[in-house]
Amino acid sequence: MSRFSFFRRATQTAADAATEQRSLAGPEDWLIELFAAAPALSGVSVSPHTALRVPAVRAAVELIAGTTGTLPVKVFQSADGTSKEVAHDHPAASIVHRDANPWTSAGALRSQLTMDAMLNGGGFAFANRDRDGRVVELVRLSPTAVMVETDTLTGEPRFRVTEGRGQHIYGFRDIIHIAPLASLDGVKGEAPIRSAREAIGLAVTLEAHAARLFANQARPSGILSFAKSLTADAAAKMKQSWQSMTANGGTAVLDADATYTALTLKSTDSQFLELRQFQILEIARAFNVPPTFLADFSRATWSNITEANRQLVTFCLMPWFRAWEAAYRRVLLSDEDRQAGITVEFVVDGLLQGNATERAEAVAKWRAAGVMTANEARRLENLPAMDGGNKLENPYTSTGKAENLQPVAKKEKADA
Repeated sequence: MSRFSFFRRATQTAADAATEQRSLAGPEDWLIELFAAAPALSGVSVSPHTALRVPAVRAAVELIAGTTGTLPVKVFQSADGTSKEVAHDHPAASIVHRDANPWTSAGALRSQLTMDAMLNGGGFAFANRDRDGRVVELVRLSPTAVMVETDTLTGEPRFRVTEGRGQHIYGFRDIIHIAPLASLDGVKGEAPIRSAREAIGLAVTLEAHAARLFANQARPSGILSFAKSLTADAAAKMKQSWQSMTANGGTAVLDADATYTALTLKSTDSQFLELRQFQILEIARAFNVPPTFLADFSRATWSNITEANRQLVTFCLMPWFRAWEAAYRRVLLSDEDRQAGITVEFVVDGLLQGNATERAEAVAKWRAAGVMTANEARRLENLPAMDGGNKLENPYTSTGKAENLQPVAKKEKADA
């Protein structure tokens, strides 16, 4: 028994257990988070709702969350530490692979909690247990209803959940907690949209500027000049008349003493298109997504797209996969399960597969090296198993069954 177990029981029995509430920033930023918006220097309030209106942000969020939800997750058992098999009969197998609860699939829950983590700094799900202490379902919790706390004696995280008018405190084995890798306190993650709120706010500003420009038929404003001075009422009436005549592409008619001077299109002078494209790169950096996956093919070639796929899996998606595996391990597996070699893992082989030619070459090399059987290779391509396909042999050197290679004995002639 560890000494931390003793402290856990001692502190949990106290009604006023010492806890430390962790926040991402000071009180002013906390009040801003309360209203789900963080200010940017561009004047735009960046919240989960406004951030998702930026196409690049939405593409990055849906890419990471969607991939996390669509990949299969399985429970494996490795008794000897060298080979592992799928543990179909484990109680957690159904929760991670099929349905998290009666109304939510396992993949849908992973997608939603991953999206919550990217937009709010954390995704949370409550582990509902039966009388025997076994987890029977995982239920999503709203990120705004959960406050992460830390026990000052043991350092363990706790989760204060607001439910209706009351609050409950749950331990780290009762809550699935998915957080971004970046963290200011080691407990609660920093949402990418918060870290990159300046880049997202500028993208919103550029989008709004383009919308206003094309609402004016993509024409800049101009100056009406008159030989004689106008009163305020006359100037207002002239402005209204001018706008009504030029609306929807109409032609304006000027008085004899009036001249119109068009202003230079500022969007061209400030390299407007280049700025908008640069914001896509900034958002891609914030989410650690290769720009090609945000539909920016300005520097993409046929030779580096395959490498971009590997970079996406290795540097962008894998940290999220590892966070989910660790969360599943804490909540769904007991100490006995871990000692027995039970693990929960993502199956990422499908993401790392190349085209048909590359897969065929890789399988041929694995078969020749004695790493893979024929049925294992067929399983990768979703093909049915064949008789005799479980033998670990090199198909390029094997000559078939031994009994077929024996020479046929000649019959001796009977003695006359």
